[in-house]
Amino acid sequence: MMYATLAGAILAEIIGTTSMKYSEGFSKLWPSLGAAAGYVVAFALLAQTLKSMSVGTAYAIWSGAGTAAIAAIGMVFLGEAATAAKIAGLLLVVAGVVLLNLGGAH
Repeated sequence: MMYATLAGAILAEIIGTTSMKYSEGFSKLWPSLGAAAGYVVAFALLAQTLKSMSVGTAYAIWSGAGTAAIAAIGMVFLGEAATAAKIAGLLLVVAGVVLLNLGGAH
């Protein structure tokens, strides 16, 4: 159950961050509200996850997966450059999250 809650927190963060991109500096109402709602839900679900998972592991997964997903969304859907350095960085983030999870998720 804790991984499902954490996945929901990650998804909400992705929605919040993507909405923030479209809010144009919080000058557009609906994307701004989407960003705020996304982060409220993300933090609420992350807080629930922390009841049953260590903070280091949960935060590493939440922030790493969110970072990797947002970077990939930027490259695939928003026209951001997909350089070798960015892709290598994404792979390192994912590898780091996996290693932290293997060492502390039990």
